[in-house]
Amino acid sequence: MEEGTSKSPRHPGGTVTTLPPEPHTTAGDPDPFQWDTREGCEVRQILDRVADKWSLLVIALLDRRKLRFTQLKREIDGISQRMLTVTLRQLERDGLIERTVHPVVPPRVEYELTPLGGTLHTTIRTLVTWTEEHQDEIAAARAGYDARAALVERQGVPYGS
Repeated sequence: MEEGTSKSPRHPGGTVTTLPPEPHTTAGDPDPFQWDTREGCEVRQILDRVADKWSLLVIALLDRRKLRFTQLKREIDGISQRMLTVTLRQLERDGLIERTVHPVVPPRVEYELTPLGGTLHTTIRTLVTWTEEHQDEIAAARAGYDARAALVERQGVPYGS
């Protein structure tokens, strides 16, 4: 077996790179990457839901304001009516947004963040701030990677070799 890898019961037949513990964790803490390997894990399912691009955009738009379906659809470039409907239902099911139907003809439906959704928006805002602060570094890293990849491709060496 190569140095830096180990057999793992969570990765049948495969190897996993062993990493030193994170500085902020202690020896008694559970494996911080465990959620990522268990198919039925609730944490993984929630992360899959809240971290998709449509959910992130809906949550960002509903910060401190109520919006109607048509307003959300107009604001979110590229989202289909069906995908917006599915996204809103999932976020409502998870308790992140609230749907209010006003008894008028035609019915008026508004969406807003719940207090729980507001806490998620705070986290998303932190991620966006990090992205804005590091976008130049990421662009430079991408350009360097693309240049190296083009050189490797010209040499005829397949990726992963």
